[in-house]
Amino acid sequence: MSRQRPSTPDTAPPGAPPGTARRVVRDWRDALVAVLAGLVAMAVTAALGLWAAGAGDLPGGTFPHVLAAVVVMAAGGSVELTGGAGIIAGTDARLTAMPLTVTLVGALAAGGCFLWPLRHHAVAGTGALLGRIARTAVLWLAALALLTALARRSFEVAPADSPAALIGDLLDATPTVGFRAELWPTLGLGLLWLLGVLLIALLVSRRAPLPVRLLRHQEAVRPAAFAMLLLLLAYVGLGLLIGLVVAATRGHPAETFAVLLLGLPNVVWTALGLGIGGSWDGKVDGPFGLPMPQLLDRVLRGERETTLDVGALAAYDARAWWLVPVAALLLLAAAFTAAVRSPARTRLWQHALRLGVAFALTLLAVCPVTDLFARYGLSLLGIGEIEELGGEVALRPHTWTAAGLALLWGLVAGFLGGLLATRVRRRGETTTGP
Repeated sequence: MSRQRPSTPDTAPPGAPPGTARRVVRDWRDALVAVLAGLVAMAVTAALGLWAAGAGDLPGGTFPHVLAAVVVMAAGGSVELTGGAGIIAGTDARLTAMPLTVTLVGALAAGGCFLWPLRHHAVAGTGALLGRIARTAVLWLAALALLTALARRSFEVAPADSPAALIGDLLDATPTVGFRAELWPTLGLGLLWLLGVLLIALLVSRRAPLPVRLLRHQEAVRPAAFAMLLLLLAYVGLGLLIGLVVAATRGHPAETFAVLLLGLPNVVWTALGLGIGGSWDGKVDGPFGLPMPQLLDRVLRGERETTLDVGALAAYDARAWWLVPVAALLLLAAAFTAAVRSPARTRLWQHALRLGVAFALTLLAVCPVTDLFARYGLSLLGIGEIEELGGEVALRPHTWTAAGLALLWGLVAGFLGGLLATRVRRRGETTTGP
């Protein structure tokens, strides 16, 4: 016969129900921990990446402003580029990018800390769960508002010996480019980012409590969702290992670590899409560029957009064909994991359908965040761009094509994973005999 621990009465203000005050403080504390954990993880990762990329040498105390802008972008926020050169020149500056290493680290930290206080609960009331999400969202939006206020700065961009610098000195109109986080788009997109992170955290966790009405769906959703998270993290881990080897053996370690700390998932999740037959359109033109593997730069370098797929990569390096078997092997491992975590009564066609849908949804979520566009152009008196200061980097996925291919790959992998798992004892399976 089990004994229950006697409950200790909580102190509360006069007139308040016992335990109410302490419970409110605890709930807000849990929300604050989740928000701070996510922000600190993102800030540390971004700071290390920016330092490796050379941003620590920026003059005039600019580094904190750049750091704030990177964190805002990693949280889905909007950062607008600005620029000018007085009355003699105009600028065209745009940036669309998401530093996904910073995003991933922050999501894991925030999601993990959000789930931690719920680990001993079997069921969560709908109101209580929505309350936890709302408190976390309020604190998250407040933090984003502060970061948005900090994320603004301007720079002089003309090289010392360039014609633009000479004209700028004569006319006191040195070309500048800057950035400015936009408050309302950042708050709106940042809220969607947080809600997505918390939803995924609840989906992939086997122990996270759900409202009673949703419990019957968890066996169909959670194993496949966890397998997709595992697949994405496996690609990040493999990319990290390759990056460390490259940094140790091929020189330029600072540039390599900048890619690892700022944009590793951008590269490896693109590799996942390429491995299943997906494609991207892109180009790299001008002296400016964002950190990316040398092979991608070689394929995309040029004034016109190029279709990036496995064949285009293999034309420069035949080892690119390895992306296909790597995708097949890791996806099969994810399918096997999903099947093992599913009840024994699950049929093969259910394994196939669930993994196919999950993989397609994963590509629908992953491909858009790998979208990349950066441009800076300076035109003199409206006549034409100064080539030394013009540059464009673009990478746009064919999202729906990749999702369709993912559905097919997932159906096959889910069936094979379920078939392999039939030899493994799983939850809900019984044995006969003494």
